[in-house]
Amino acid sequence: MSTTQAPYGPHPDQFVELTLPAGIGRAPVVVVVHGGFWRAPYGIELARPLAADLAAAGFAAVAVEYRRVGAGGGWPVTLEDVAAAVDALPDLGRTGGDAADRLDLGFLAVVGHSAGGQLAAWLAGRQRLPEGAPGARPRVRVTAAVLQAGVLDLELAAAQRMGDGAVQDLLGAEPGEAPDRYAVADPVRLVPAGVDLLCVHGTADDDVPRGQSARYAAAAAAAGVPVEVRWVDADHMALIDPDGAPWALVREWLRERAAAARDGSTLDP
Repeated sequence: MSTTQAPYGPHPDQFVELTLPAGIGRAPVVVVVHGGFWRAPYGIELARPLAADLAAAGFAAVAVEYRRVGAGGGWPVTLEDVAAAVDALPDLGRTGGDAADRLDLGFLAVVGHSAGGQLAAWLAGRQRLPEGAPGARPRVRVTAAVLQAGVLDLELAAAQRMGDGAVQDLLGAEPGEAPDRYAVADPVRLVPAGVDLLCVHGTADDDVPRGQSARYAAAAAAAGVPVEVRWVDADHMALIDPDGAPWALVREWLRERAAAARDGSTLDP
């Protein structure tokens, strides 16, 4: 495996780390978006072990760093950053040697944990954004999304003051003060059609209530969009242990979806 770092903007926190699997040939792509309630103390180090594991499993893994609250992030910068990182993937070869030849963007999955789950779900639903919204008109299409204990209903999370007001810090307002911001940032309002969706949530999660994944699944069902939900016997952080059973099921789910995309077949959720 080899890892290279490439900027997608001028700020020190605007970069991705691409880890390629050993060997030659094009590999399906998985983007890993770390969590940490969108706050500056938590960075890409949370995503690196998962990216390394995915590369070992044959994926081209892209760990994303972005500006967070307290370090130049927040509304709309954090959303714009992760959108720019994904939109830069077709150009990654310009800074990563032969990387462009190794990226099979016909399969592009996003994986996110906690606040990263919100960002991953938002990336998957960008095609539903109205013209002029941050992140509208995506350059590349996400084909699969794994949302690990994701903060997927921002209005509910704000009402619960999840993370001591982490949602309000991200969006800079309460829901009633800036409904337009919540409308274009909230995953439950942007459930995408035509994207394979998996929610994984620990039954012992004390940081992000499992109702967040349940609300997203309900919104998907109401829109006629299939989504698979897996409840696991785990706490919040166990989901990003690359040696743990919750991550093993994510890895296998991604392998199955990538194989189906390669063969042109479909899988029932």
